[in-house]
Amino acid sequence: MSDPEIEPELPRGIALAWGIAAHPQRGPKRELSLERIVDTAVEIADEGGLAAVSMSSVASRLGFTPMSLYRYVSAKEDLLLLMNEQAMGVPTERVREAADWREALRVWCHDQLEMYRRHAWMLDTTMSTAVTTPNNMAWLDAGLGALAQSGLTEHEKVAACLMMMAQVRWQAQIERGYRSQAEALGGDTEALDRQNASVLRMLVSEAEFPYLRRAVDAGVFHPDTEGDPFTFALHRSLDGIEKYAAERPAAPEPEPVDPPEVVGDKRVKEAIKARREAEKTLRDARKREREALQHARERAVRSPK
Repeated sequence: MSDPEIEPELPRGIALAWGIAAHPQRGPKRELSLERIVDTAVEIADEGGLAAVSMSSVASRLGFTPMSLYRYVSAKEDLLLLMNEQAMGVPTERVREAADWREALRVWCHDQLEMYRRHAWMLDTTMSTAVTTPNNMAWLDAGLGALAQSGLTEHEKVAACLMMMAQVRWQAQIERGYRSQAEALGGDTEALDRQNASVLRMLVSEAEFPYLRRAVDAGVFHPDTEGDPFTFALHRSLDGIEKYAAERPAAPEPEPVDPPEVVGDKRVKEAIKARREAEKTLRDARKREREALQHARERAVRSPK
């Protein structure tokens, strides 16, 4: 007779992300909470990068001592995991509303890229345990949902999602490097583009790099060149997935994981309803955020320099 399966003990950071870790029994109440700590840490990282985040810097901004924070989050590693989880958020409803799996996956990738643009410091965090937190699972689930009608097997769907996620992360790395260079020139992106093009023309010789020189001479790296490399690569990746799926037999529909008595459970139904209402609230909030950003951009354009 085999031993019953033993449930593993969750690391505290993951348990906090799922809301199942014990909360402090003593210490500052009302004025301080795990949510405030994480929100403040994300705010600091957005302003000054991940290096600016420490238990001391977060505590100082909140007006508490570092020891007060340790009652809520016992290690900086746990704080970083929770910051990643909070900044990640949940997938937008646009993914589910897409016309087909290809468009859904394209939207899924672009939404992730926007996330990195808002929180570039996330590129400096490790991803070893990120997939075990709720929001990260939700993003992977949305990607797999986008591929539900693609005809791929479950293994192939996961592999395709991981490939696209890596492509998005690499694009975000490139964009961050570009922004950093532009900031060194006072934010003058046109000057940066001219500088980069001049450097390539000077250093790339036909004798040493014949094919790269051909691309330089064709104006591929000139700022006025039409076309977006990320969009091109993204669509070619989607082409590859689509071609592969079309040439292989469709995978059988998976059997439901849970029996009817589980799916029909009253508490399960109530939880699903609550989740859908929360998602709608989030969609409305994101809509208001987009509208506010658009109005702010319009005011910035109208205001004198």
